[in-house]
Amino acid sequence: MTFPKSDLPQGTLDLLILKIVALGPIHGYAIAQRLQQISNDVVQVPGGSLYPALHRLENRNLIVAEWGESESGREAKFYRLSRLGRKQLQAGSQSWHRLSDAVGLILGLPEGGAR
Repeated sequence: MTFPKSDLPQGTLDLLILKIVALGPIHGYAIAQRLQQISNDVVQVPGGSLYPALHRLENRNLIVAEWGESESGREAKFYRLSRLGRKQLQAGSQSWHRLSDAVGLILGLPEGGAR
């Protein structure tokens, strides 16, 4: 099962990217691969969604990009988290966990109650 970008709640892709970038400097294609791998193929982010998100995060000063050489020997932009990005990741993660816990409580209600 895959979730196209439109199926991810607003802001989720940015949060997932921030988390992956927080693990260490990484280029765009590797971000998409890591998201897919860690999520057991549930989160698949096409380049048409990933690269605009990376530009948006860079423009908001949440990530910083530097050119370097990828594993294949090609020039690639490597992203790392900025101080502001680390704060945003922490705040976004806390908010996501609160929402996830609340949704879990609601979905855990027994069915067939009031009529």
